Amino acid sequence: MAVTDTIFQHGTLGLLVPGLFDGTITAGELLQHGDTGIGTLNGLDGEVIIVDGHAYQARQDGQIREIAADETLPFASVHFEKPDVSDQLTALNQADFEQQVISDYRLTNVFAAIRIDGTFKHIKTRVAPRQEQPYKTLVAATAEQPEFTGADVEGTIVGYYAPHLFQGATVGGFHLHFLSKDHQLGGHLLDFEIAKATLKVQHFADFHVHLPIDNEAYLREQFDNEVIDKAINKAER
Repeated sequence: MAVTDTIFQHGTLGLLVPGLFDGTITAGELLQHGDTGIGTLNGLDGEVIIVDGHAYQARQDGQIREIAADETLPFASVHFEKPDVSDQLTALNQADFEQQVISDYRLTNVFAAIRIDGTFKHIKTRVAPRQEQPYKTLVAATAEQPEFTGADVEGTIVGYYAPHLFQGATVGGFHLHFLSKDHQLGGHLLDFEIAKATLKVQHFADFHVHLPIDNEAYLREQFDNEVIDKAINKAER
């Protein structure tokens, strides 16, 4: 029976900061813990969007493809979808959406999954470019990223809201990815404007972090919380 009250996260956002980009969990194993979520692939290769049990990669060349079960990820968050609430949204930009959702669903100190299905007047995404060893830091690796835009696009936004207390383990606040219905546009969401859509929110009391303790580079790394916080704010916003 699927566990629907827990976010399962492999790795931490913080481990990407010094450049620990090697994949440490397979997509097949990850999907045993959830049917919806976000992440990145081995080598920081693009943006991962997991919808309805299928994992997709938005690549730096703008292409979208489904990920094979044996491909690996250094970081990803997933859950089994069972929304607590659903609402209809119209004519709403990103800033107003975020303020409204935090207030309406009391998310300030709560983990929540966010899913928005509908038509978007404007979408802007970016995609992290694939890195090769020796890896750069996250900030250096993401200093230049291809950006993509769409107008009057039908698709799905998926991702999470996390309390700011957990910045470093994940992204404090909203962390959202996008996949168009025709699989022609996707990536880490930078900006959007909703034309007409359905919002689903799922609250979680449990946040399960699975660490890559068999990875030697992870075991050796000396993490700096202040560096991590600044890097996440720069690379993920």
